Amino acid sequence: MRTEVIAVDPQRPDPAAIARAAAVLRRGGLVAFPTETVYGLGARADDAAAVARVFAAKGRPSFNPLIAHVATVEHARRLAALWPPLAGQLAARFWPGPLTLVVARGADGVCDPVTGGGPTVALRLPSHPVARALLSAVDFAVAAPSANRYQQLSPTTAAHVLKGLDGRVDLVLDGGPTACGIESTVVDVTHDPPRLLRHGSLAYDLLRMALPALTVVDAPAEESGEALLSPGMVRRHYAPRAALRRATGEALDGVVAALRREGGGVVGVLALEGTRVSSTEGALVRTLPRDAAAYAGAMFAVLHALDDAGCAHIVVEDVPTDDAWAAVRDRLARAAEAPG
Repeated sequence: MRTEVIAVDPQRPDPAAIARAAAVLRRGGLVAFPTETVYGLGARADDAAAVARVFAAKGRPSFNPLIAHVATVEHARRLAALWPPLAGQLAARFWPGPLTLVVARGADGVCDPVTGGGPTVALRLPSHPVARALLSAVDFAVAAPSANRYQQLSPTTAAHVLKGLDGRVDLVLDGGPTACGIESTVVDVTHDPPRLLRHGSLAYDLLRMALPALTVVDAPAEESGEALLSPGMVRRHYAPRAALRRATGEALDGVVAALRREGGGVVGVLALEGTRVSSTEGALVRTLPRDAAAYAGAMFAVLHALDDAGCAHIVVEDVPTDDAWAAVRDRLARAAEAPG
């Protein structure tokens, strides 16, 4: 069975297409759809059998929880056992948008597999018009991790979804490329002070302005089998098929030259604009802007393209160390051949 694909206007999705997708979700099927961050793989969050299909399609372990997407703040509050004032403040400031809030889980509306059996639930109200329309068309939350195979590159187009999940999902709503290009930021508001569990598309510097006391859970988790606090916390994640390594701009030429001498396949290079790469013979060189948001928006698409070109190795120039680049650094660190 091949996956059905319906093209939709990303700003004004066809109501018939949304109704079709909603019907698939209601009967326990899987729908991939665009959000402002990446494409999500959705199932109704109150149906354990449907959510099990998400884990099976991705090859994702059951201890790694999912994000429940909602259409309104009121719906999010109903899914929480406690809705602390800070959750309300952050929702008022950043929802709809690329922020996920981890709160105490309520008794209804989200099945155990969504939370990994844990006492908290991750909630998000996305801003993408297609996602908003789909969530408004159903009367349940939609559990939706990124629509890719487990630990592989995140999907920012429908073609990326199909590359890994064709035949594994029922329907893809093709709304074109996503804007942010990196998954949502995850903040745990069950603790005082609140904790940043995952860097994401809501810029860290902006978040710190809203939450001066925010603490950061730095170390990604090993896969011990115990339920994680949040999606996106395992050590190796977001990785291309090619072996990815990082290098400073000054060391980039030397690393590429050494890989070319060793042989063993095509070398891809992802450099910042303005960096000179002289060891280009036999290498595929791509550049991205020295602007964090623009880089993030294109990063996964470029890595997908280098993978598709058959690169055996991808060398990525280190990005700046300021807060605006925190999410990009996080993704590259976890995609690297030697995590760190």
